[in-house]
Amino acid sequence: MTDHPVARRTVIKSAGLGIGAGLASGITSSHAQSAAAQAQPDEIKSDAYWAHKGGIKLAMYRKRLAVMTGIHPVLFLVHGSSNAARSSYDLTVPGKGEYSMMNVFARYGYDVWTMDHDGYGNSDSSGNNSDIASGVEDLTAAMTVVTQETGQQKIHFYGTSSGGIRAAAYAQAQPERVDRLILSAFTYKGEGAEEIQRRQKNIEALRANPRRKRDANMIRSIFTRDGHPGIYDPAVPEAIIAAEKNFGDTIPSGTYLDMAANLPVVDPAKVMCPVLMTRGEWDGNSTNDDLLDFFRQLPNGDRQFVILPQTAHSAGFSKNRDLLWYAMKNFLAAPAPMAS
Repeated sequence: MTDHPVARRTVIKSAGLGIGAGLASGITSSHAQSAAAQAQPDEIKSDAYWAHKGGIKLAMYRKRLAVMTGIHPVLFLVHGSSNAARSSYDLTVPGKGEYSMMNVFARYGYDVWTMDHDGYGNSDSSGNNSDIASGVEDLTAAMTVVTQETGQQKIHFYGTSSGGIRAAAYAQAQPERVDRLILSAFTYKGEGAEEIQRRQKNIEALRANPRRKRDANMIRSIFTRDGHPGIYDPAVPEAIIAAEKNFGDTIPSGTYLDMAANLPVVDPAKVMCPVLMTRGEWDGNSTNDDLLDFFRQLPNGDRQFVILPQTAHSAGFSKNRDLLWYAMKNFLAAPAPMAS
């Protein structure tokens, strides 16, 4: 992606960030139409964009079927604390099956987007700790791009772990922009959650530095810390390590600090959209009681709470990830309830 001077929170469409054959901005509409006509029905098209948050460039990625007619629903995937967007949602694990949620939902007919938050992946770093409030600003900038490219003012959001907190905080701040919201591996108050208790022991270190260590061993620990490493293929963390190696061994500390010291960040009574909450039965970032407390306070009657069996914190990377996709697909495609 190349830089150009643009106004605040505007977009540059560009080619080639390694997620597929991005469209160069110089391709004419007739050439694009010809390429689409030659595409296979299940072929996935990739594009890359820049959003701007002030002077900070945020890398965005999009996948959808190369042959699409009519208006397709938009699904925006919000990444968590420790990995950038593509290793979270567009991961390739050679010989191990499909791990790209972007591919899965593109094939379901969704126009799928994600982004690297401030200080992650290919995005610039503002120098802040990229906390939840910063993440809401990132998503606000991203929505300018999504609206410009799709023409849709209201879209679906999915967030995992602190990405779920980011997505819920955005839904609270911008309710008119969120259609249906999926919160996976969410944390509300964190009471009784083993992983949150571990982070609370490091509050002062998290406050002292806007970035924290994230090396290969830390990435591997994500898949062992809940005590059930057998539910993941060991090739998965190695694929993430390979995908993240060019981004260094530190990442922003803000979401860890928020989850250790500042919960709750989201007021469930202010999340007005339909909500699906999913929790792996062995997820150490929450308890059923913690999440059901949040769930009961949601004002929209169109809501679901799903426990994913034989699954821990990283449901999208587990051997049972199809259970997550099944719950997501059915929730997003649910018919609108009739008014009484």
